[in-house]
Amino acid sequence: MAKRPVTFDSEALRSFVTGIELGSFVLAADRLGRSTSAVSAQLKKLEQQAGTELVQKSGRHLILTGRGEVMLSYARRILSLNDEASAVLLAGALSGSLNLGMQEDFGETLLPAILGTFTRTHPQVQVSASITRNQQLLDGIRHNEFDLAVCWQADETSLFPSSRSLGRVPLRWIGPENFNLTHYQETGEPVPLLVFEAPCLMRNAATTALDNAGIAWRIAFTSRSLSGIWAAMSAGLGVTVRTDFGVPATVRILSEFPAPGDVGISLHQSLTPPGEAAASLREAIIGFFTQQY
Repeated sequence: MAKRPVTFDSEALRSFVTGIELGSFVLAADRLGRSTSAVSAQLKKLEQQAGTELVQKSGRHLILTGRGEVMLSYARRILSLNDEASAVLLAGALSGSLNLGMQEDFGETLLPAILGTFTRTHPQVQVSASITRNQQLLDGIRHNEFDLAVCWQADETSLFPSSRSLGRVPLRWIGPENFNLTHYQETGEPVPLLVFEAPCLMRNAATTALDNAGIAWRIAFTSRSLSGIWAAMSAGLGVTVRTDFGVPATVRILSEFPAPGDVGISLHQSLTPPGEAAASLREAIIGFFTQQY
């Protein structure tokens, strides 16, 4: 008779994953609303089920064993499917339609990570997603063209009382693999910038950082789209300032440049009361960014 496979305890898996992701099982206990001893017991139970140690002490810290790394990967996948099934079966059937606007930078992150799960969970909701620039997103919220919009945080956000901060992320200098700042510093040639049309938060951050460092610059390429910026960079036309979102593998972060600061991310809601579907997506977006930032 074939040996019956082990059915791993889902709560033990959740305690394990949360502890590793937070770097502390004490913090995991607080996040999960359990006592530290209960979380420790869950970890021991999981190790017993796995038949091996999953973590080991390194000074004051716990680190994953080799088998623990394998378990972590599977545990995340198991919990993801579990939580998706729970959302589908336990949530009320949502229907209707909603319009989501977002910055181009977020397309590769939000579309698969949030909208993919949301549409599988609520197949009767028709979601229209639009990718455009900050000002167009804010105008769309103001005129109720979007139910929700994920934007870079700007001064205009104070005009929207329902706005929610989703955190702050560092800005990065990004350029071609062979870009050499020293050449421009030694020759006095202005650094070529690839930027959006003004007004633009990233454009202002780039020029301000260079001005403060006494580095000459010039606008080498202006685009209305992020894809245009990346194409110009692939052609070796210059450098730009963006975040880590959606950076192509063909370019690199330029750490030798003066730090351009950071930028906030905001979630805006239309001025009219959101429908149930929009409210549900809003919570999903907040949950995603809470985990990330």
